Amino acid sequence: MTKIVSNSSPIIGLSMIGLLHLLWKMFHPYIPKAVYDEIVNNQSEHCYGKEELKIAVEKGNIKIYEVKDKSLVDKLYGTLHKGEIETVIAAKEMGLTYVLIDEKAARNFATSFFLKPIGILGLLQRAKELGYIEKLKPYLDTLRRNGFRISDKLYYLLLKRVNE
Repeated sequence: MTKIVSNSSPIIGLSMIGLLHLLWKMFHPYIPKAVYDEIVNNQSEHCYGKEELKIAVEKGNIKIYEVKDKSLVDKLYGTLHKGEIETVIAAKEMGLTYVLIDEKAARNFATSFFLKPIGILGLLQRAKELGYIEKLKPYLDTLRRNGFRISDKLYYLLLKRVNE
């Protein structure tokens, strides 16, 4: 199974729709410490993923990776969020190919490090193709209702790709 490093947004989104388990069904997932802290220490009333992530880490389903090159993180901080930077640097330090990141600027940043970004939508499409989920549409609808930005064009393209 492929190792992948995830940023916070996909973890929050997957938790929101009750599918965080897809991460370890489809990959050997890692998160940098900054991503863990960002989610678990969030004081927001509607913080999806907080408890789910704690449990997943305790059970060993998701592993925390401590980035070694802290000086590079510090140099790049401000261009992106710390979790996004650490996600990319962790993947490079681990010699991986893929990162799970949704934000466009962070995806471009990952590509500049010769990494292949996958987003939550790509993961859900693949999960549908593999038979892990029956329908994609209800999950996309829930994500959209909860503030995930999915354009109409992308929404209908994804549904068409999976014959929904």
